Amino acid sequence: MSPEEIHVLTNYDPWFIAQCKQIVDEALALISETQNGLTLSSISALKIRRLKRYGFSDYQIATILGVSESAVRIQRQHLGVLPVYKTVDTCAAEFESETPYHYSCYDTENEAIPSNAKKVIILGSGPNRIGQGIEFDYCCVQGVFALRKLGYEAIMVNCNPETVSTDYDTTSRLYFEPLTFEDVMNVIELEKPDGVIVTFGGQTPLKLAQRLHEAGVPLIGTSPEGIDLAEDRQRFGDLLARLEIPCPPWGTSVTEDDAVVIADRVGYPVLVRPSYVLGGRAMQICYREDTLREYMRSAIAQDPSRPVLIDHFLENALEFDVDAVSDGNVAIIGGIMQHIEEAGVHSGDSSCVLPPYDIATSIVDTMRDYAKRMARELHVIGLLNIQFAVQN
Repeated sequence: MSPEEIHVLTNYDPWFIAQCKQIVDEALALISETQNGLTLSSISALKIRRLKRYGFSDYQIATILGVSESAVRIQRQHLGVLPVYKTVDTCAAEFESETPYHYSCYDTENEAIPSNAKKVIILGSGPNRIGQGIEFDYCCVQGVFALRKLGYEAIMVNCNPETVSTDYDTTSRLYFEPLTFEDVMNVIELEKPDGVIVTFGGQTPLKLAQRLHEAGVPLIGTSPEGIDLAEDRQRFGDLLARLEIPCPPWGTSVTEDDAVVIADRVGYPVLVRPSYVLGGRAMQICYREDTLREYMRSAIAQDPSRPVLIDHFLENALEFDVDAVSDGNVAIIGGIMQHIEEAGVHSGDSSCVLPPYDIATSIVDTMRDYAKRMARELHVIGLLNIQFAVQN
């Protein structure tokens, strides 16, 4: 080892590692106490508060204690261990900060004081990534503007500081919170809104819809049933068949060998992706059996319980985006865009033109008809986007 390397090591400050070690030690202590007879019913409020201050979620505590997340939540609330919300100090304590955005902690004084006004909570889009783009943040902001025009307080829950929805002057109140069931429910229980909107923020809040519904949260917009019908491939495939809307041959598989059988049936190349995934995240086009097997091994290792969707991939096809808005009965087409690149290039990486430039009017009319029929069947209340591939 060189003198320079020794100098780096001796001057290294392991502060972050030490902080992580404290959390690990706390988890190991809880595991040890559990092995010695500690149960959820016997755990003290002091112990739970300590765990929450270390950042443990209800789910993590539940996993160690061998109980359900909801059981931990109920017991924690019974013991009076609740988060409070502090105001983000944008003035560095030079002046009193009045900006209406907050973060949670397990302290004692709550600085977020809910009003008695009519209010709606919008769940934001969280971090930007493939399948979870900035367009969802734009939808959230437009939702805020609409709510304010209707006389409601618009409250945002989002953990991404680099978005318009988290600007200090966009919403009535902003909660910088992770988009998890636990953290969202904490805000809902504090604010007691007239309704919650999950359909503007993309995949992240959509995944919370069913649990929020089961918890009795009043959801505004498309129902969790409609969301599931659109995202569960088997149910959506059945819907398309009932409406006589064509789609490429497809199947789902949880094993490598079954995936190969399905791919042989639908025909290569195949488009493979995990179920319940929007956009291009974890998506791959496989032209041969060996690449399909490699993909399946990776997918199964990540989540053996989640089926993989296998679609015949339409080569040399044109792709069209249809954007619409619906009230559950009537759907209005806002625009139809044609992609410059052929189908298969992720919409976040492609260019598109409005209106479409190279398609027969009869096919545009067909896409309009399909979009309206699907909106009615799904009982969409709010925004709808459909991507069509047109081949030959």
